[in-house]
Amino acid sequence: MYTRRTFTTSLLAASAFAAQPGSVILGAQTYSLRDRDADKAVAALKDLQINTVEMWSGHAEPFSGKVDREEVRKWRLSVPLSHFTNIRKKFNDNGITIHAYNYSFREDFTDAEMARGFEFADALGAKIITASSNVSTAKRVDPFARKAKIRVGMHNHSRIVTNEFATPENFLDAMNGMSKYICINLDIGHFTAANFDPVEFLGKWHKRIVTLHIKDRRRNQGPNVVFGEGDTPIKATLEWLKKNKSPIPANIEYEYRGNDTIAEMRRCIEYMRKVVA
Repeated sequence: MYTRRTFTTSLLAASAFAAQPGSVILGAQTYSLRDRDADKAVAALKDLQINTVEMWSGHAEPFSGKVDREEVRKWRLSVPLSHFTNIRKKFNDNGITIHAYNYSFREDFTDAEMARGFEFADALGAKIITASSNVSTAKRVDPFARKAKIRVGMHNHSRIVTNEFATPENFLDAMNGMSKYICINLDIGHFTAANFDPVEFLGKWHKRIVTLHIKDRRRNQGPNVVFGEGDTPIKATLEWLKKNKSPIPANIEYEYRGNDTIAEMRRCIEYMRKVVA
């Protein structure tokens, strides 16, 4: 059982992605397709018959490799929103909905840069932002999220480091005293690698979980592995979503080493589809 602080929370409104009875929303984090540009990612998603995604910022922002931090900020504050509406059209025209945008608020973000993230998400048609953020940054993000009425799912990694998301308590600390718009993007692979139980956590906090990242890892900071070969309870997680008719999207985040990205993603999605069939 998790130890948690006592605090008052508001229940989340019903998700915009209403699942049909017994169905599970299977999607992808487009970071899985980080080896190609947005156009080729769209083609791959269409081929894989994946029609809902969480967009990696690398498929929207024109940066690769090491870029000066001020250059990134300047671009974000000056880029026309048509850049994002054009990306939205490209995905939508191919039958793909961008349900979330990955924009990782950090301590060095200016207020203007934070505000722009919500404008980008809105232009993409995303109802959710996911963020590999700092725990302390949630307090700054909350007013922008409330104003935009866009939920922000804080994303965890496995390394337990001060002010980063990894433990159940990190999530609860970030949400403590905040509005219903500060939420959780639970990466079940990283959570398992940090030796926590994602199914137990999902059962307790599903009303504040807006997206799941599905990957398989081994416990004790173990490596990413092929779905079904690690310790991550992928099957139990998907079964929980199905049993509870949950509207939380389960997004593949392909990270283990494979020779062919599309072949491995197909392997992942087929594994998940078989579980929920």
